Amino acid sequence: MIKRRSMLFAGTAVGAGLAGVGAAWWLRDRPQAQSAVSVAKDPFWALEMETPDGATLKVSSLAGQPLLVNFWATWCPPCVEELPLLNRFHQEQQARGWRVLGLAVDQPSAVRAWLQKSPLDFPIVMAGLGGTDLSKRMGNLTGGLPFSVAFGASGDVLQRKSGQLSPADLLKWAALT
Repeated sequence: MIKRRSMLFAGTAVGAGLAGVGAAWWLRDRPQAQSAVSVAKDPFWALEMETPDGATLKVSSLAGQPLLVNFWATWCPPCVEELPLLNRFHQEQQARGWRVLGLAVDQPSAVRAWLQKSPLDFPIVMAGLGGTDLSKRMGNLTGGLPFSVAFGASGDVLQRKSGQLSPADLLKWAALT
């Protein structure tokens, strides 16, 4: 009888774990709308982060205009694949006020080496291992990469997406402001 209970308990635990993995997979590529009040607004806008070359970027310097924030890493194939798309978005939407900020959840040396081969026109800052926690506070349910957040000029979260962005996502986000 005890053996059957142990097996039943183990089976229930495995089932619950699989349900959690399934939910995370199902949510990973879906845009997530946010209410008008952003829970991550104040702490995020107060951050000062180091760039790959050692300078400091105050996130508050990007306030007052729409901002697309992208969490990425050099070791993440979908992240690296979407960076040229984000660069084009930055180039095309900059005149409309949009800014893009890349938060590298990576080692500075790896980011510097990657940027030497594939320079980007938008700023990159080093989020390091704390970038995963920051992305979770901003709504990244799974903690996976890539993860993107679109802020309106007011600083409120307009959209979030876990997983690789598509051109259609960016067109939709650009139309929000």
